Amino acid sequence: MRRPLARRPSSEFTPIAWGTDPPCPIFIRMEVKICGIKDADATDTACEAGAAMLGFVFYPPSPRAIGAEWAGALISRIPAGIVPVGLFVDADDDTIQRVLELAPLKLLQLHGKESPERCAAVRARFGLPVMKALGIATEADLALLEAYAPVVDRFLLDAKPPEGATLPGGNAAIFDWSLLAGCAIPRPWLLAGGLTPGNVAAAIRATGAPGVDVSSGVERARGVKDPELIRAFAAAALAQP
Repeated sequence: MRRPLARRPSSEFTPIAWGTDPPCPIFIRMEVKICGIKDADATDTACEAGAAMLGFVFYPPSPRAIGAEWAGALISRIPAGIVPVGLFVDADDDTIQRVLELAPLKLLQLHGKESPERCAAVRARFGLPVMKALGIATEADLALLEAYAPVVDRFLLDAKPPEGATLPGGNAAIFDWSLLAGCAIPRPWLLAGGLTPGNVAAAIRATGAPGVDVSSGVERARGVKDPELIRAFAAAALAQP
């Protein structure tokens, strides 16, 4: 299946640039994001393996949470051209500001119940591009894309948290990939939710995703990244046409 490019932003929407990179670039090459980075080994391995983005979790209940000062130290190891992403869950402005004072993020990932209005406010307040995570379980969930598209730069499409989950995100669950087949996503986007080195190629073929996000699928224990799994995941994803 030929992988379609994400649509360019409409003329009414002005993307925000990250650093010296083009504003909200449309990548021809598959994008890989390794999320939940907490140590130097995982940082270096992800960069060397070809990741386009590294995600740092600023949500204390998560086993992948990281302090802003340590995140800043790890970000200093990242080569130019690789995007450090900060994951926040229903964070207020003060929380985001305190992190940015210590960690030079280039993309803000909002992974809670943030409304389109809140996304727009964060984007305007901090002058950074915003990626909104949306939980997908049924075709009806895709209707949210149009509401958020005018105010965000990117989407991350994840599995909806299972009933009773205490953490946001897919919690290593896979949603029905066929929901995305042939779907026109109005911003650049990443596929997430239960991805592993063993299934990421099939996920890309099934959805036409231009990029993928992984966290637990490259861990040897909860919250502990495995360099070999990072390499295997990136290799499998980047091998896709």
